[in-house]
Amino acid sequence: MTRRMEPLAKKIFKGILVAELVGLFGAYFLFTKMNTSQDFRQTMSKKFPFILEVYYRSIEQSGMYGIRVRDQEKWLNSKN
Repeated sequence: MTRRMEPLAKKIFKGILVAELVGLFGAYFLFTKMNTSQDFRQTMSKKFPFILEVYYRSIEQSGMYGIRVRDQEKWLNSKN
């Protein structure tokens, strides 16, 4: 019985590994896109504000301040 479980365990492990890699590359792509495009951050603020908040907090934790303020100023000025 254990011999039949080994291939199943390997398939499950490979599936989990692939899912984690896809998640890691997805998070990297999302962070890079938000880090380079203010327009994309505005889109994220409308659709997924909690993700944008995580981005702002991570940037502020790394010592880069002012991005949130610049975004808010630009978005307020574009409404007027």
